[in-house]
Amino acid sequence: MTAVLELRDVRKSFGPIEILHGIDFALHAGEVHALIGENGAGKSTVMKILGGYLEPTSGGVLLDGKPAQYHSGAAAEAQGVVVIHQEFNLAPDLTVADNIWLGREMGGLFLDHKAMRAGAQALLDQLDCPVSPDARIRDLAVSDRQMVEIAKALGRKARVLIMDEPSAVLTHREVEVLFRMIDKLRAAGVALLYTSHRLEEISHLADRITVLRDGAVVRQAQRGELTEDGMATAMVGRDLNDIFPPRRADFGPVVLEVEDFAVPPLVQGVSLSLRRGEVLGISGLVGAGRTELAEGLVGLRPHHGQIRRNGVPVSIRNLSDAAHHRIAYLTEDRKERGLLLAKTLRENLTLSTLSRFGGALISRPAEEAALTQAISDFDIRAPSRDMAVGNLSGGNQQKLLLAKTMLPEPEIVIIDEPTRGIDIGTKSQIYHFIDRLAREGLSVIVISSDMPEILGLSDRVLVMRQGRVAGVLDGAAISETAVVRLVMGTTETVADEKAPAHA
Repeated sequence: MTAVLELRDVRKSFGPIEILHGIDFALHAGEVHALIGENGAGKSTVMKILGGYLEPTSGGVLLDGKPAQYHSGAAAEAQGVVVIHQEFNLAPDLTVADNIWLGREMGGLFLDHKAMRAGAQALLDQLDCPVSPDARIRDLAVSDRQMVEIAKALGRKARVLIMDEPSAVLTHREVEVLFRMIDKLRAAGVALLYTSHRLEEISHLADRITVLRDGAVVRQAQRGELTEDGMATAMVGRDLNDIFPPRRADFGPVVLEVEDFAVPPLVQGVSLSLRRGEVLGISGLVGAGRTELAEGLVGLRPHHGQIRRNGVPVSIRNLSDAAHHRIAYLTEDRKERGLLLAKTLRENLTLSTLSRFGGALISRPAEEAALTQAISDFDIRAPSRDMAVGNLSGGNQQKLLLAKTMLPEPEIVIIDEPTRGIDIGTKSQIYHFIDRLAREGLSVIVISSDMPEILGLSDRVLVMRQGRVAGVLDGAAISETAVVRLVMGTTETVADEKAPAHA
């Protein structure tokens, strides 16, 4: 059977560095073909070549068995090849409807806004998405923006749909909706490429699997031929039996106490405590108030209630106050709020701590020395120190952001979604980085929507529901069942957090 879209012996170089090494890859009508690999394996480059955004250095791109005639993303879309990018391709100041029909507006001399709004609503209804077509993109949550991206792609009636980490920021309910839509598209004969670092999704969806490692195909398999462990091993080239570090047992005194804390309008009446050397996991559904709580604690949102550091009441009105009290925050949105993607590694690393590197004149050698240390400490892998951060893989961006967060030498680190959109090998590295911080005497709060992550990293788990603490689990009481019961409100144990005894 002729493939709808195919790469044959494709190679891609950036300058003298070859990124892809003889890739053969095919998409067939009515199939989901999963492309998996570690961050930096070459997945995004493959998808950009398939979607017309990059030209291969050598080799061929075939559409219906013939050389593809498109040389841009727009030209590829005109021939039915549509890409849902990992980075949102939306205009933030336009409405949802405007974005869905951007470049394909309805009407003649005057735009038919009524028809575009109705068409946008129909696409959103297919995705069971409650967002209004009149809402502006900048006012939407990250997960809603992703659903708009998917609706936008559906509106283009693709023959080939390429999805780059479409589920990374979605809620469980939205992921289920996405899977139902993929099943409908598969049944309609659409050829689908799906990438995800969630290997359980690959097992559920994929008819074929291709594994990339270091820019080369290392394994291809049909449905059922690879277990999730087998996928992980093929991706990283080694067994990952110890993805989570061993449990910690020794904790110091309480370093942070929060009492009757509120971040209006959602978060109310939260009390929590954190010990030296402890990892406190915060779990809950999207919308439960976890990020709002974190941003309130570091002064990014208006709040009220009492915060005590080492038993002393403190006021934290902004990030400078938080830094003064040795509290750091790593945002969940590294691309929009954590890093400047057009700037270099050095510029990103030192931006928030420039006073450490000079006064009116910044010491470039000191900055370079700090970058050298960060690259070593956090295993940041970049072809060039002077490259734009936006060209790094997601995993290396996250490691750079972690290095940036740790540069001011905080004592308390709040990390929101530490491994979102990151491959399993880099996840393991970041888990061990967090463990190292705790064993060195720092205190860490981890906010995560990944249940295995919460269970594998946390010494205690605080569960939030509808802006309040639903309960706190400690030691042997931590289990998936216990967390889910608190998340869903099906247990009668609704606990206010009490400070644990000092070790």
